[in-house]
Formats: sequence, structure tokens, C-alpha cells
Amino acid sequence: MGSARTRVWLAGKGTVVDVPTVTFGGAGAIHPVQRGTIIDTPGCSRMLRRLLGNRLPRFTRPVVIVTTPVLDGVAYRARARAAVEVLRPRSVLTVPSARGIALAADADMSRPLVVVDIGAHLTEVVLLCDGAVTDAHRTALGTSDLDEATTPEQIVEAVVTMLTAVRRHDRTSRTAGAQRRGILVAGGGALRPEITYPLTARAKAPLRIVPSPHTAAVRGAAKFLQAVRPPSGPWRGCPCAGQVPVVRQVR
Repeated sequence: MGSARTRVWLAGKGTVVDVPTVTFGGAGAIHPVQRGTIIDTPGCSRMLRRLLGNRLPRFTRPVVIVTTPVLDGVAYRARARAAVEVLRPRSVLTVPSARGIALAADADMSRPLVVVDIGAHLTEVVLLCDGAVTDAHRTALGTSDLDEATTPEQIVEAVVTMLTAVRRHDRTSRTAGAQRRGILVAGGGALRPEITYPLTARAKAPLRIVPSPHTAAVRGAAKFLQAVRPPSGPWRGCPCAGQVPVVRQVR
């Protein structure tokens, strides 16, 4: 459930939903997720019921996995779990979007990775070590902000600032090594050459554009779901749930 788009992958069917994140109330269209934050949990529930109510077999209690932004991760997870209760899930798992992106790219997560996710309303730079979030930064800026007042150069500058911050906070060679091997870039911004071309020069590192970057997070979550193969009983937790990342926000 992103700020701009909600994408759903169903086992055996693939990606079956790719629609604007919007619900409807007495005042018309409502955007229940804004800048990576769920601000209307009941609205998200109504949206999920509308999108999936007739797509799931009756009496099914599905295992649901939700990708989450790193910043506001705890609050997002709690609200997302409350929202998906409308689907009567057997268990709800969460995975950081950056990890989903790495899975979609078939990246070697035994080595440090730098992931840049340029979304419509939010951009994150994340350092993954052994698949876990080690450091993360974000800015409330994305491709939907591009107009005469907000230029692609501003998004590039924000990403470079965050990449520099990750290097400065890393007292090892992990970030430098990950950037030399190539920065994973996903989100709709990865399809914008006016962003990726100057970013390559400014970051002084190769960019590895994830295939179909705008759907990478949900496809990675699908791989995670297929890999874990949950047992018949309810789950007690998720491998991602215990991560307590170091998170910083760039304004």
C-alpha cells in the first residue's frame, strides 16, 4: 500500500491489482496513505475489501505479507495489520520494501547492498547487511512532486545527500563496497532518465536498475512469501519483525 499505488500479488495468479491508493467516503476520493504513512486505517480496510473481497475464495484465511517503508515502520506495521484484518488473515507478515526490492533483483544479500527507492511521494536510501536494515534515510519527495518548482535535480541532490550520510555513518567499508558493486535503484523514479543519468555521475557509482522497478517491492514480497512456506498453524512472528533499524530523515 504505497502513497500513490497499491499493488497486490496473489499466489497462483501473480500481480492482479495495480491501482491508485484511494478510497471513497462522503467527501469523495480519500487518499488513506500519504508520504509513506497510513493516516486512515479504516479507509485502507475499505479499499482492500473493495479490491480483494471478491478475489479470495470464500472461507479462505490467507497468509498476508505487507511491504513497509523503513521510516515509520513500527506505526505502519501496526496500522497495516489492522487494515488487513478485513481479509481475515491467518497471519500477517511484514518485510521492508528495500528487502523486497533486493529479493526481486535476485541480489546477493550475503554482501552489503545499497538500495535507492524513488517512489511517487517518498524516496528512501537503505543499507542492507545480511538482508537486514542497517541504516536508512528518507525524504518526503518523489516523482509526483516534479513540476516547475520541483526539478529532477532536486531529487538527485536529495539522493546524493542521503548516500553521503550513509557513508559517513558507516565506520566500516560496507557502504563503499556496496556502492562500488552497484546501487540498486527501484521505484517509478528508476524509469526516469532525467533522474538516473545525473545520479550515476553524482553518486560516482554504477546504478543497477531493478527489472520492472515500479513493482519490485511487491514481487520481492511474493518471493519471500513463497520461500517461507508457512506451516498450517498460526505464525508467532516474522524474520523481519525483530529488526530495529537506525533511521534518519532528510528534509
